[in-house]
Amino acid sequence: MSDEPNKSRKRLLDPMERISEILFGLIMVLTFTCSFSVAAAGRLEVRTMLLEALGCNLAWGIIDAVFYLMGCLSEQGHSIITLRAVRKAPDPGEAHRLIAGALPPRLASVLPETEFEVMRQKLAQLPEPPPYPRLDKDDWLAAAGVFLLVFLSTFPVVIPFIFIREPRLALRISNAVAIAMLFMAGYVFGRYSGFRPWKVGVVMVVIGIALVGVTIVFGG
Repeated sequence: MSDEPNKSRKRLLDPMERISEILFGLIMVLTFTCSFSVAAAGRLEVRTMLLEALGCNLAWGIIDAVFYLMGCLSEQGHSIITLRAVRKAPDPGEAHRLIAGALPPRLASVLPETEFEVMRQKLAQLPEPPPYPRLDKDDWLAAAGVFLLVFLSTFPVVIPFIFIREPRLALRISNAVAIAMLFMAGYVFGRYSGFRPWKVGVVMVVIGIALVGVTIVFGG
């Protein structure tokens, strides 16, 4: 439980949040490029596909940012409720139980009773929390980061269609870029999560290759 319930614990996006947002944006744009048939595509069709992909990720970037802000408010509100409950607990034992419930289970299981009492006393000394959760500058900046990660992840995949006039070649290059991005995201995910990075990267690449394969089979 945060010692400052009026502020979000997630001041900035952590590595896993960044990876998740990039993967989300990448998968969204792949739903357009991997369903795009270049067999009879002209510049107008390419332009339409680009606008649809950019528009989709623009919308989902905004939606994801709004959900992030809602999560910040929910987290802060829960911290305020927990702090008030700890202060109003009829006895120290009940306060200790509430504190343990706000901590990660493994951490709570190894803490001695004296530590819970120290936390209870420190929480009692904190200033009175605000009546309701509120967003601050860092929350808005993090939400802007969510939006930008989702939206900007579109561009590496669609840039080949902008500069290469041959749709089939542009699609092949776009697929290669998408596979590289999937591998990089999987590698970082594996490294951060304790898995073997290259194996997770390969899993992501397999997913990308499967998407490319589906596109080719169906005339992409």
